[in-house]
Amino acid sequence: MATLLHLNVSPRGDRSTSRRAGEIVRAQMSAQHGPLVVIERDLAANPLPPIGAAFTDANLAVAAKREVADPSALALSESLIAELEAADIVLITTPMHNFTLPASLKTWIDLVVRPERTFAGTPQGKQGLLRDRAVLAVVSCGGRFSDDAASQKDFFTPYLKYVLGTIGLARVEVMRLESMTRGPDHVARAYDNLRAWCDTAVPALLA
Repeated sequence: MATLLHLNVSPRGDRSTSRRAGEIVRAQMSAQHGPLVVIERDLAANPLPPIGAAFTDANLAVAAKREVADPSALALSESLIAELEAADIVLITTPMHNFTLPASLKTWIDLVVRPERTFAGTPQGKQGLLRDRAVLAVVSCGGRFSDDAASQKDFFTPYLKYVLGTIGLARVEVMRLESMTRGPDHVARAYDNLRAWCDTAVPALLA
C-alpha cells in the first residue's frame, strides 16, 4: 500500500478551491491505485513557526559538519523530513499568492531543504540526498495565464521544480486551476480539467 504525504496550504477551510481539488485528486488516486496510507500536514490549521536563530545556527553547524549544540532546534525539521522520506507520493494543494508560493509553504520548504541532510554540496553543484518520488502540486489561481499583456506570470512552478529537484525530487507535476475567482463556470471548468489531468498525469507518475 502506497503512502501519500498531503500538504494542504489554503487557510480558507471548506471554502477553499484547492482543498476541494485535493479531494478530487485523492479520490482518483484511490480509484486508480487502491487505498493509500495518508500522512496529513495542514500548514494552515497547524502553521509552522518562522525560521529563527536557533534553527539557523544548528542548520549551519550541520552544513559545516560541526557538532550541533542544540539538536532540539532541528527536531521539527527532522519530523518534516521523516514524513517526506516515508512518502511514496507527495500531493501539494495550495493557492498561489502574489504569483508564487504562500509563506506557509515556503516555510515548509525552508525546514526541509537542508545542506548535508537533504542535499549535498559537490564540485558539480548541489546533489539531492532523498529518494526520488512523484510530486503532484495543484495550484488554485485567481487569474489566468497566457502570452497576452493582461495575463499574469507564474513564478510558482519553476521555483517549486527547482527547489524540490535540489533535494532529489525530480518528478514534479504542477496543475494550475486558473480564473478561480471569476465565477462558477470557470471553477467548474477548472475541476473538469483537473479530472482529465489526473487521468493522464497520475498513472504516468505513479507507474
